Amino acid sequence: MSNLNPRQKEAVKYIDGPLLVLAGAGSGKTSVITQKIAYLIEECGFKAHNIAAVTFTNKAAREMKQRVNSLLKGKSTRGLTVSTFHNLGLNLLRKEGHRLGMKSNFTLFDQHDALTIIKEQINQNFPNLIEETDHIQHLISNWKNDLKEPEDLVGRVETDIEQIAAQVYGQYNRMLTAYNAVDFDDLIRLPTTLFQNHPKCLEKWQNRIRYMLVDEYQDTNTSQYELVKMLVGFRAQFTVVGDDDQSIYSWRGARPENLVQLQDDFPSLKVVKLEQNYRSTSRILKAANTVIDNNPHVFTKQLWSEMGMGDPIRVIRCASDEAEAEKIATEIVHQHLQKGIPYKDFAVLYRGNHQSRIMEIKLQANQVPYRIAGGTSFFGKSEIKDVMSYLRLVINPDDDAAFLRIINTPRREIGPATLEKLNDYAAARQCSLFQASTEMGLRIHLTERAADRLVQFTRWMEDILVKIQRSDQPVNIIREMLDDIDYEMWLRQDSNTPNAADKRWGNVNVLVDGLERMLERGNEEDDTELAIEDAISKLVLRDLMERQEEEADDNAVQLMTLHASKGLEFPICYLMGLEEELLPHRNSIESGDIEEERRLMYVGITRAKKKLTLTYAAKRKQFGEIVDCTHSRFLDEMPQEDLNWEGKTGEITQEENNQKATNTLDSLKALLNS
Repeated sequence: MSNLNPRQKEAVKYIDGPLLVLAGAGSGKTSVITQKIAYLIEECGFKAHNIAAVTFTNKAAREMKQRVNSLLKGKSTRGLTVSTFHNLGLNLLRKEGHRLGMKSNFTLFDQHDALTIIKEQINQNFPNLIEETDHIQHLISNWKNDLKEPEDLVGRVETDIEQIAAQVYGQYNRMLTAYNAVDFDDLIRLPTTLFQNHPKCLEKWQNRIRYMLVDEYQDTNTSQYELVKMLVGFRAQFTVVGDDDQSIYSWRGARPENLVQLQDDFPSLKVVKLEQNYRSTSRILKAANTVIDNNPHVFTKQLWSEMGMGDPIRVIRCASDEAEAEKIATEIVHQHLQKGIPYKDFAVLYRGNHQSRIMEIKLQANQVPYRIAGGTSFFGKSEIKDVMSYLRLVINPDDDAAFLRIINTPRREIGPATLEKLNDYAAARQCSLFQASTEMGLRIHLTERAADRLVQFTRWMEDILVKIQRSDQPVNIIREMLDDIDYEMWLRQDSNTPNAADKRWGNVNVLVDGLERMLERGNEEDDTELAIEDAISKLVLRDLMERQEEEADDNAVQLMTLHASKGLEFPICYLMGLEEELLPHRNSIESGDIEEERRLMYVGITRAKKKLTLTYAAKRKQFGEIVDCTHSRFLDEMPQEDLNWEGKTGEITQEENNQKATNTLDSLKALLNS
């Protein structure tokens, strides 16, 4: 622990009761969590299998586990649980779901699968509200996160759309049960419900998890809070790490007030503040502190740094949104050419995804490489979706979403008319599409040729399932399955070039090889073999968790929303669009609630390590019209003595003109000499 500061050491060594570590941005919270895990095992006599650490992303969980393994070289960490909340929930349901009447081979539905079911229910019962499908799905997700069941909402919702959404919610849950499936929110809701209704089962897991650590606690929702509260139980041996100033996910159910709730539920709670920042200059931290001080606080803190004051923060007024993007692009080019700063050191952050379009155009025009966070992930590739759907159907033939994706991939000449009749028959019989395909009664509704093709497919899939269950090398059977359908040839026919086909087939092999490695490693939590069903389920969950976590080491400018930037850091940051109705967003202004928008601004400021530039446009094109803009109130809340304003009056000074000319000339010289 020699590298820890006094507050960090205090947080690591305190194990006498519940602990809240209030960790400011860049204050080394991951070091505290990983050092504490090592301390619990080496110094306090805890067994690794009695410790659980949970966080929100696979990336964070991987980093945590790697750090713990490096700290405990030669020591046994087998059985240690370091995972996401949702992975923990998946493991709980795999082991205990039978108590809720669940079959062990349940499928995990992603957002698209869930949306399809909800859309079907709305189309059947409320067709005039089909455009509200996304909104209704969002309501259902929030209700699940708040542990509200459909029956709890009867007579308790206010608007007409909420009343209809409550009805759809009940129908949706019944369809999930029929499909033997759960959605992403169920991975927390159902284990929480399980523990509420089965105290003996809860006691078993309380004895299994004797110390719990929770990262990013300010992002927990109601169901996650209740799950943690029940697991720590009467022992109350836990450490939660969070920062109320970085709570920016209320739109998906996060409740920063959970930090406050801890004090009520655990009166002996100890609070340790981590205020030393190891990322940014003092001037950047001063600006962040000054802005966030305008929000009400239960816990107050002031970030500080030993990295010097640093450069003044620049605020640039641009004539238009196009001029704003052009300004940022040309500055990046200049700094790259004249000072040799790699492109990957630059990040451009914005409030909404729509702002990236004009930025992309300007970067392309200047031949600047860039990467947009949240691009197509490995699991988002069509060939991976195909193979994952085959795997999903192998472990759960009742998975209609998977059935529909692969029934004609590769083509089996089963047309839309056949599938429509199959769907109608399955709905009438209240069974899955796979089961309906095997029933003799279906032949009344189909041509003999169409019925035979469906039967041929289902019998082939059943044969695959039997082989997998009997084999001690199930991945070999999966490879045989891909050979049977000649999937590689299908990719070659479906790809634009042979090179593209090679890459796609390579992706498939990466997936299958990864599945094989998972089976070889087994269950790291309890040192048991991993069943093929569990391995495939873990792959599905990894898919859901990593779609927004794809990493790249390319030397490219990073473009991302402020939400996506949380947890990251960059030497040079540009925050664009600092205007009223953009940041803070119009919806927040109209509702009179801009505290979360201010926290978003705080997150943006604290991403910068060395240099921070804030830009805004005097005029912006919206819906085809040019509108006048007012700079964000957050700029007025910053310490003015630390800001250098450029073009604030609308006029460019002679000094700025001279500097621009010099920069351009320097860039050209650097380009010619390169």
